[in-house]
Amino acid sequence: MGMVIVHHDVKDYAAWKPAYDKHKSVRTAAGLTHDHVLQAVDNPNAVTIVMDFSDFGAAKKFAESEDLKAVMKAAGVVSAPAIHLLKKVT
Repeated sequence: MGMVIVHHDVKDYAAWKPAYDKHKSVRTAAGLTHDHVLQAVDNPNAVTIVMDFSDFGAAKKFAESEDLKAVMKAAGVVSAPAIHLLKKVT
């Protein structure tokens, strides 16, 4: 079990969010769950997404997919995303 954390800037949050929501089935198919969408307090177009994953390989494949890159571009992501795959340690 682990978490994916994605940071990026979007052109317009109000336009980006529906595109993010529409892509839910792809995230679910990749085993990503419990997503949290967060905005920076001083910049609503600075977005952070936190999701859980159960399969590192599937999460990595999703994070590196051409589909994700295309969806981000079409949704108005204007900065290079920082995507972090983290594992829980005990």
